[in-house]
Amino acid sequence: MTLWDGSYPFYPDVNACFPFDTTRAVIVTVFLSMLATSIVILPGIRGRGRLFWFLRLVMGLFMGAVVLTIQFTRDWETGWVQANTSYKSFSSAVVSADIGLHIGLEGVNITLKGNPVNQINETINYNEYFSWSFGADYDHSYSQGLQKGLPSPILYVAEKFTSQSPCAVHRQYRISGHYASAMLWLAFCTWLISILLFSMSILLHGGYMLLVTATLILFSLLFFFTSRNTPKCPIQFGPVSLKTDYGESFWLTLVTGLLCLLLGLGVIILDSVQPQKLKLIFNLDKRKGAEEVWDKSCLPAQPSCSVQGVLRVPLAELCEVTATRL
Repeated sequence: MTLWDGSYPFYPDVNACFPFDTTRAVIVTVFLSMLATSIVILPGIRGRGRLFWFLRLVMGLFMGAVVLTIQFTRDWETGWVQANTSYKSFSSAVVSADIGLHIGLEGVNITLKGNPVNQINETINYNEYFSWSFGADYDHSYSQGLQKGLPSPILYVAEKFTSQSPCAVHRQYRISGHYASAMLWLAFCTWLISILLFSMSILLHGGYMLLVTATLILFSLLFFFTSRNTPKCPIQFGPVSLKTDYGESFWLTLVTGLLCLLLGLGVIILDSVQPQKLKLIFNLDKRKGAEEVWDKSCLPAQPSCSVQGVLRVPLAELCEVTATRL
């Protein structure tokens, strides 16, 4: 045993893993608060319009929350492997650990968790993030990891995504992530416009904006698909290799895009085939009934009134005034 209890002095303590993503937690909290606030007025809506209103609210908030949240998630592409690997440089210590790779739109997240967690008198539980977003330098983050003395498995996986790596995947993932993120931001804006149009009872144009939202979401998936299918270098740990596949964020984005597409097409088709049913779904039938009552009240009370000059004046109570011709 050495002065530092068997560990090298340039290795820092183990990074504490925060239990959840704070950005995602804030977004989900905001949208859940909006949902809870809107449910308060639900008892004031009568009849079956209450159910339609609640469904529109839930689906609208769901689509907005997903489009905004997946911008910051790190599981568009994920992979896990369990391997026996060297733990630190200049050391012959071998540990059994689960190594995870999580690729997002703005960088990669690499995890290393011992199996069991406590091995060689240390707690092996690392979670390191390397960003390639605007204003971030991936190679510089990797160099800082070398200086801090991160475990060898993390540095080995992170090296595959550097700009100087022979794998040449850094540029593809970085550009694809930027374009996919831009498409999602545009989709969030078009989602807001569609919500505004539906609230103003401009149903047809709201359906068109939902189609635009779906198109932008599907284009973001297409951009990420191009980087996912580029040739990759094998990430090998002895006899086993770390392989990745589409993660939860990718599939959730696909489901949201298809949902926007179906809802947009449904609104457009109903508007052209069954406009009355569409108005019923958006609680616009009562407004039409009120207009019909107004029109009927303006009609003359007696047929003989058509002979006389009748002026109908809409006051608090409608009345008939007979004008005498001079």
